[in-house]
Amino acid sequence: MHTYAFIFPGQGSQHAGMGRELSENFRTAARTFEEANDALGFSLSRLCYEGPEEDLKLTANTQPAILAASVAALRVLREESPVTPAFLAGHSLGEYSALVASGALDFADALRVVRARGSFMQDAVPVGVGAMAAILGVEAAVLLEICAEAAGGEVVSPANYNSPGQIVIAGHTGAVNRAIEIAKARGFRKAMLLPVSAPFHCSLMEKAAERLAGALEPVEVWPLATPVVSNVEAEPNADPARVKPLLVEQVCSPVLWDNSVQRMTAAGVTGFVEIGPGKVLAGLVKRISKEAVTANVQDAAGVKALAEGAL
Repeated sequence: MHTYAFIFPGQGSQHAGMGRELSENFRTAARTFEEANDALGFSLSRLCYEGPEEDLKLTANTQPAILAASVAALRVLREESPVTPAFLAGHSLGEYSALVASGALDFADALRVVRARGSFMQDAVPVGVGAMAAILGVEAAVLLEICAEAAGGEVVSPANYNSPGQIVIAGHTGAVNRAIEIAKARGFRKAMLLPVSAPFHCSLMEKAAERLAGALEPVEVWPLATPVVSNVEAEPNADPARVKPLLVEQVCSPVLWDNSVQRMTAAGVTGFVEIGPGKVLAGLVKRISKEAVTANVQDAAGVKALAEGAL
């Protein structure tokens, strides 16, 4: 028997058509998207089901879209499968899905907050001023040296510790480009800019963090039924009073995904179920813990496989 963690994807996993097949097969999923439409005052379901991709890629749309698709899949899974998690976690935006799954955040509140969060993050840095890049095959300590050398009075720092040898940096465009060149000069050939609209999870997001704190202020946080492993600390949190501070701090802090997965495996987790669009996190889990077993729930086939004990 496995001890499970449910994990939820973040930005970058969006695609036109997400959630549609699940909604066509399960009334619960369709109702979830209807709730999302009502909460936001526009047809998020149509955007998820049909696109267009250019609208779906807008951060203020992407964030609620992924949240809605993830919660729809979660609700269907809970109806169809007896699998229950010992821990919950999400990558960046995915932490909001995890908090909805824990019962800490109301779904409608979470949708409105992440839509605002997307706008705040986009507005914090003018387009072109910031960038992000993936540096592959480099150790964390060496990357910190590269960032220090590349900074030149600007910001560049680790943004996502995704898995061993896969770290993403963020900051001013010039500093990020310098870091890429230094990394390549040191022999790290797989260093590349990412197609993102803002430099997430670095100090350039301070204005976004301040505005997010304001948006979160009126939101009620409920007791957590299952601990959520936070991006900021890579430790389980079950204290409702810490939910908002951790979410605000997350905006400017690196995502400690590698450490989060290690923390859950150290606590006995052997099965990781990625719930929502894409399979990126399951792939990262396998790189972090070779023994871990993974599954994906984003469509009817994924639900059926888990319900029938395919993990």
